[in-house]
Amino acid sequence: MDPRRIRDRLAGFPGVVCLHSKNLDSAAEFGLRADERVRTASTIKLPIMVAAFASVAAGRASWDEPLLLREEDKISGSGVLTEFSGGLRLPLRDLVHLMIVVSDNTATNLVLDRIGADAVNEQMDLLGLRETRCLRKVRGDGQQLKPPAGFSKAGLIPDNQRFGLGVSTPREMVVLLEKLDRGEVVSPEASKEMVAILRRQQSKDGIGRREGTVVASKSGSLDALRSDVGIVYSPGARIAMAITVDDMPRPDWSPENAGLLLIADLAAILTEELRSP
Repeated sequence: MDPRRIRDRLAGFPGVVCLHSKNLDSAAEFGLRADERVRTASTIKLPIMVAAFASVAAGRASWDEPLLLREEDKISGSGVLTEFSGGLRLPLRDLVHLMIVVSDNTATNLVLDRIGADAVNEQMDLLGLRETRCLRKVRGDGQQLKPPAGFSKAGLIPDNQRFGLGVSTPREMVVLLEKLDRGEVVSPEASKEMVAILRRQQSKDGIGRREGTVVASKSGSLDALRSDVGIVYSPGARIAMAITVDDMPRPDWSPENAGLLLIADLAAILTEELRSP
């Protein structure tokens, strides 16, 4: 791959970009700060989903078990459960779907309450992903932040607290996507189901922005950050990628956020370059 197109697009961009990408058919790769630890924002919900599937497969949880939604569980930000009545019980399966498909923050915390943040990290260890850590529960957005809670052991390490909800590297996220594609996460059937859920994820302003692009992905957002991890199903190739844009100087929550536009352009370049013979 010729890196000049990437360098040209990044020229003058006011932020820090870390990325890794791999053609899952040819094994061609490209990375930029691929092993740098980055804030995950909501992309950590992908490892949380993996841990939920592992817990069910091991008999420690059941997809049909009802989990109680209390008023005090509701968290601001993305999702729909803040509109539901307290006292409702929802099955674990539905909460996992909401956590990924609409990035529901309240659903994420209910899932973490059930399986535990440490269980997420133990599952990542089993997959060899030792830099990918779930650190705590979601606090919410903007001026409606709740006190930090639900810390994992990794989340209590002082140096990790600057990462917020979770930490990973672009390379490890691509490894996780590749393992899912190969059917190596929990089981072939579970891997296939997780990919299907990722394909239904509704935030398509990053790597899935271009018309006609088919992706299985999970995105994340903070004031200064945009992140997207996923598999692009391009004609003739499947391209896994993880792109994080951080330290942007101005918050912008519109679909035209400069980080989202950059991720879309980088995804298109990576797909075109890595699928070439």
